[in-house]
Amino acid sequence: MGRFYITTPIYYTNDAPHVGSAYSTVNADALARWHRLIGDETKFLTGTDEHGQKVADAAAKNDHSPAEWVEQTSERFREAWRTLNISNDDFIRTTEARHHESVQKFLSTIYENGYIYKDIYQGLYCVSCEDYYTPETAVDGKCPIHARALIEMEEENWFFKLSAFEDRLLEYYEQHPGFVTPETKRNEALSFIKGGLRDISITRTSITWGVRVPWDEAHVFYVWYDALINYLTAIGYGRDDEEVRKWWPYSNHLIGKEIIRFHCVWWPAMCMAARLEPPAHVHVHGWLLIGGQKLSKTMAAEGGVKLTDISPIVLTNEFGVDPVRYYLLRETSLGNDGEFSLEGVTLRYNTDLANNLGNLVARVCTVVESKCGGEGPAASLDSALRPAAEKAILDNVAAWERFNPQSALEATWSLIGATNAYLEQHAPWKMEPGEEVRRVIGDALEAIRIVAMLASPAMPSVCDEIWRRIGLDETIGSATFEESTRWGQYQPARRVQKGEPLFPRIHTS
Repeated sequence: MGRFYITTPIYYTNDAPHVGSAYSTVNADALARWHRLIGDETKFLTGTDEHGQKVADAAAKNDHSPAEWVEQTSERFREAWRTLNISNDDFIRTTEARHHESVQKFLSTIYENGYIYKDIYQGLYCVSCEDYYTPETAVDGKCPIHARALIEMEEENWFFKLSAFEDRLLEYYEQHPGFVTPETKRNEALSFIKGGLRDISITRTSITWGVRVPWDEAHVFYVWYDALINYLTAIGYGRDDEEVRKWWPYSNHLIGKEIIRFHCVWWPAMCMAARLEPPAHVHVHGWLLIGGQKLSKTMAAEGGVKLTDISPIVLTNEFGVDPVRYYLLRETSLGNDGEFSLEGVTLRYNTDLANNLGNLVARVCTVVESKCGGEGPAASLDSALRPAAEKAILDNVAAWERFNPQSALEATWSLIGATNAYLEQHAPWKMEPGEEVRRVIGDALEAIRIVAMLASPAMPSVCDEIWRRIGLDETIGSATFEESTRWGQYQPARRVQKGEPLFPRIHTS
């Protein structure tokens, strides 16, 4: 049994959650569920990022105080994640007292270690990013991410000596080749470091909505430095050293590619400055695109696709929770950009779920009722399906280990395909009741049992229902992973029920 600490980015509370934030969260949830399934002690963190100028502006625009605004917006994220059956163990809010305590402790340690100093900042600033840009990194005077005009700012700030960690970061990357994945994103972070690191501003005096700097009450910490520390807040930094020692060596951050700099350059340097090891692993995923554009709150605010049309709750009302989860995990490899469309969700639903998985379960259960007296028979140990099942299991283990839910689901669906082909070959629905039909159906039931277990991180509710329909009353994952995945564990004489279609087809015009 190992240990696994998985985190999502914490989501900015300037507006409601959308399917882009659901993409990160569902992937992290599936990873957490997989690690629980294989027996790892697992901690899964998500939450909301509630400080900064952009949040204060959103609150004012909606006639709320920042505290009122983040209270209601944070709840919208909680509601969305409950709807999507997200199994997080903790939900961090950066306005919580525990977070203020950890932030002040962590950054005071860096200050005491001599890596923070005061100076004047003058430069270009993007409110949407809450980030500064140089003229070289701007695009025609605009933010390279949001395409909004940058504003000139001059302010007395406290600075972090990021430049002092250039060589140490390069050395760390060399010694830890798996620190950032996939390789393309690792190379991007390395390129940024090799381009030369400048010291960066970490406080503001122009706003008050943030965590106070304990050694200078006129300043609040810049939102990014507050936000990154949430990963430590949740494991007790500054309050419970034992919990930090327990979880931090097993930390895995799942982030979008637009925040590589913060997580793969600034954050490990900050940890080094605080005399703490950097996080164990950062996996960077791509963007969900609509018509080639990144799905974001900013896009909606500027007249693009309306978030209410593609919110997680609207999607689940239309397609169901597990089909939405499946689509987000299966459609795009976790690392690449992916195109999101309602047509794509419908296609995956009708082909992978209704035609392949749903039809497989329905016809096996139907034959059990009509040919086997309603009781599931045992699988044969020399079944032709056994090699396909064992390969699917091995491929799942390898895929989840490399943060690739898409490949894991492809491997699981290969077993579904093999089982459907096996049934077509033998046509048990045409057989007379007897040993031959029992052998074929017993093999298929065992394959379905393994499919339900392997697909459960993606579709927990549907897989629980499949488990119940084939007569299994224990919980998926109640036995050890090794025991559960051994061929032949389906016990005969279980009562099998066909039930209603798992995935009623969606009819398109």
